[in-house]
Amino acid sequence: MTRGRFLFILAVIVVLIGAAMYLSPSTLENETVAASMLATTLGVATPLTLGMLAGLFCERSGVVNIAIEGMMLTAAFVGYTVGAYTQSLILGLLAAMASGGMMALLHAWLSVTFKVDQIISGTVINILAFGLTGYFNDLLLRRRDVDIQSAGLTPTIESLADRPVIGFFFKPIDALSDVSVIGPIFNQKPIAWMAIILVFVTHYVLFYTTWGLRTRAVGEHPHAADTVGINVFKMRYANVVIGGLIAGLGGAYFTLESTPQFEPLLTSGRGFIALAALIFGGWTPFGGWAAALLFGAASAFQSNAQQFGVPISAHIIGMIPYLLTIIVVAGVVGRAFPPAAIGQPYQKE
Repeated sequence: MTRGRFLFILAVIVVLIGAAMYLSPSTLENETVAASMLATTLGVATPLTLGMLAGLFCERSGVVNIAIEGMMLTAAFVGYTVGAYTQSLILGLLAAMASGGMMALLHAWLSVTFKVDQIISGTVINILAFGLTGYFNDLLLRRRDVDIQSAGLTPTIESLADRPVIGFFFKPIDALSDVSVIGPIFNQKPIAWMAIILVFVTHYVLFYTTWGLRTRAVGEHPHAADTVGINVFKMRYANVVIGGLIAGLGGAYFTLESTPQFEPLLTSGRGFIALAALIFGGWTPFGGWAAALLFGAASAFQSNAQQFGVPISAHIIGMIPYLLTIIVVAGVVGRAFPPAAIGQPYQKE
């Protein structure tokens, strides 16, 4: 990521936090508003960060992935359905990741094996996800919820953080989360911590391991990679599926951690915003994460404005994340240069 983009991200986040403090009622301390903004930013940025990492593995290997939205939506539905029917969050989480991986495998099969245009392949997966989740939501979840409610029960599942094993490893740091004012910043949930950890892991894998070197090689110059014995098809398949698994984790965030319920089109374009974050971040883990935090701050401003009673129309505030996406994709803050062979089907000579 260039210095100009980093400064743009920092400036926008500071402006949003400052605006929240300035517009909030005088009865609220500025420190409280700022801490709330930062805590919400980290939480909201979680699915964007995971979606960005999903796209990073795919596109660094040369495969365009606009199907992040569909992968996350499918995972959100499958994870919640499995979790609700089995009352096992572990099975729900694994099912969500597996469904994201299956959608990614379909994307790889179409774009790598059959050399279908990768934009068309991703669009097909998005449409497929919208249709399947909507249909099976009516078939499986709504009937189940009606039956449960008629029996006087509530169709919810507990938080991941409440599970003994998960909670032990990913429970917020008690000593920090209890600190006055800044405590809420550290009061994040398990998948949010996983997303942050994965940013560092992905950076290490891509730039300090043989796997990462081969991934970047097939994304930059697949013919040269092939001549030195790297299996281009295998690397692209593997990285697309890895991206799908990570997208599945992002989808699980919506229904297993954020809100324990599923609604059609629940992801609300987050997959496309994650793709914008990837582009704005220069196809790097830390750059993409910074961009995800930028979009997260915009969404955090929306939710905190409603919570604190900021006197601005919710419709106007709700436009901010999408306006930022347009600005980023349009290249207003400098242009980004993708891997050289991205979107190009490989034909072995």
